[in-house]
Amino acid sequence: MKQYLFLYLFFKIIFFGFSQVQSVQDDFEGNGTITTWYGDDCGVDLSFANPFVQSENTSSTVMRYDDYGGQYANVGFDVGENLDLSNQNTFSLKIYIESSSLTGTQSNQISLKLQDGTVPAPWQTQCEIIKNVSLNQWVEVSFDFDNDPYINLNPGSADPITRTDFNRVLLQVNGENNNDLVVAYIDDVQYDGTIGTCNVFTNLVWSDEFDGNGAVDESKWFHQTLLPNGWGWFNGELQHYTDREENSYVEDGFLHIVAKDETYTDQGVTKEYTSARLNSKFAFTYGRVEARAKMPFGIGTWPAIWMLGKNINEPGAYWQTQGFGTTAWPACGEIDILEHWGSNQNYVQSALHTPSSSGATVNHGGTMASDVSNTFHVYAMEWTEDKIDFSVDGFIYYTYQPDPQNMSTWPFVADQFILLNVAIENSIDPAFTESDMVLDYIRVYQEGLGTTTTDVQEACDAYTWIDGVTYSESNNSASITLPNSEGCDSTIVLDLTINNSISQTDVQQACDSYTWTDGLTYTESNSSATQLFTTTTGCDSTITLSLTLNNSSTSELYETALDSYTLNGTTYNSSGVYTQIITNEAGCDSTITLNLTIDSSVGIDEENQALMIYPNPTNDKLNVIVPEFLIGKKGRVIHISGKKVLEFVQATTQIELDCSEMVPGEYIISFEGENKVDHFSFIKN
Repeated sequence: MKQYLFLYLFFKIIFFGFSQVQSVQDDFEGNGTITTWYGDDCGVDLSFANPFVQSENTSSTVMRYDDYGGQYANVGFDVGENLDLSNQNTFSLKIYIESSSLTGTQSNQISLKLQDGTVPAPWQTQCEIIKNVSLNQWVEVSFDFDNDPYINLNPGSADPITRTDFNRVLLQVNGENNNDLVVAYIDDVQYDGTIGTCNVFTNLVWSDEFDGNGAVDESKWFHQTLLPNGWGWFNGELQHYTDREENSYVEDGFLHIVAKDETYTDQGVTKEYTSARLNSKFAFTYGRVEARAKMPFGIGTWPAIWMLGKNINEPGAYWQTQGFGTTAWPACGEIDILEHWGSNQNYVQSALHTPSSSGATVNHGGTMASDVSNTFHVYAMEWTEDKIDFSVDGFIYYTYQPDPQNMSTWPFVADQFILLNVAIENSIDPAFTESDMVLDYIRVYQEGLGTTTTDVQEACDAYTWIDGVTYSESNNSASITLPNSEGCDSTIVLDLTINNSISQTDVQQACDSYTWTDGLTYTESNSSATQLFTTTTGCDSTITLSLTLNNSSTSELYETALDSYTLNGTTYNSSGVYTQIITNEAGCDSTITLNLTIDSSVGIDEENQALMIYPNPTNDKLNVIVPEFLIGKKGRVIHISGKKVLEFVQATTQIELDCSEMVPGEYIISFEGENKVDHFSFIKN
């Protein structure tokens, strides 16, 4: 399970960037980011059961503020970096003042004060907003340092939204300079902005997640066991450091460094306590070290997560054995990321040892953290070219930034390695038996190439990205820089694939009717019917029908002939009704019904001598000469396929027909109802 957790954290770092930007809030339910609450001349309980659960505040736990008569009673907290009120400038909270707890005649009010907690007289930097509150009910109060009336203790101070020196927040109920009593309950303290800056250390370069069970990973760690002076360790410590699994082991994804009360002889020296001291086989210059850890119990225990210069010439240290030991302590530089003493249970400290100050160094800072032996906290150090920040759970409680900066104050210009150990002081509790420091992980980050993520998109025809640009072609180079979820700049690169919709024409030709893929049967030509379909890439596409319908044809011929009659290569020798089906020029069936009379009468021949057509063949004009009995009759020109191409009226004995639009071929001229007249054929060139 821890492996999956690590992968999640790793990708969270890659995609969102590591940042020390954090909110400032506390709901007193264990979800807050404020870890430095303190009471000044008053009592404070940060986990008091809410005595007045109402619709305005249903929280189960609140802060209890008990002014027992202190002249300047207040509660407060420090933030890790100075507040920037130029854009976010409002604090808010809920408060309940119990009327039965009050004495005196003070106004019922709460004030929020901002100060610079780093100067000797912080109150001289104070800016304050006062708000009146009602009694015996939860009241939500806000303090807007841009729009609310404020009071600068120093009238010459600038407007609060232009100042950058505030790092302490104080709350005071019912004023000061009095000895009146008041009990109040406070909840949901919140600042609408954030503190901190974006971290450049985003590239995970080394870590141990302590997965698995058994011995410590020897590819990453070295057990330092050699007594450096032949008889013991520094600072009057009482332990032997061993490489046994009894003193250091991995179990269920956690590293345990165990200090034990036991008699143990090594290197000819017998001691009454054992523990472990690990040196990392990795060293680096500049970066962030982050460890999630729990401290041991017991007065006299002294756990540490710390660093030494890789060049230290300490006997038995890993890098000394690798030939790097050229420099004595403290010239090699020592960075104590975390130290804890069992005699001060919930206090953690960081320190620097340099030629300018070492041993009882003046360069140290610490903070209180909650229940450090039962609760995991994230202890971190960030080391840049000019300063080192120390934090717990994202709260920076100490910064080392010497001025002037030289090798006496700042030997931190070369590789350092990590040490993990639990020492035993000579003040150890006689009842101590064993306790361990437990690490969930330890990680080292260095400066990366910046936080960059890729936004993979696929669209049809066009896509409008978060940069407001509409792309109509695939693109894998567009980028935009935006604040990520931590408030830091993050570059997003577009990887866009554009799939185009398709417009197609389905050309079809049919006889009489056609049933298309839309299920409709068309009986006329059509060029507007459309269908939508989805391509394999998921895009809507259009297909348009282009349909040409050619009609089948029927024609009827009345023919009188002597002896025989030939039509389309078929010769008929007797009278009758005959049917032929042929293909017309459009490729459709054409039906010809032949009404044939075979007659040997001589009179017919004589009358037909007056019917004549010329020229035959013709290119355009055709003269038709008929006997008088056909004047006024309707005539037809029929293609040999049976398709009628022209109708006309024989107005006189001789007329001229325009055949220029007729396609080349054989045609027949007949007169309606005149069965006794032969039908003449002609050729159109």
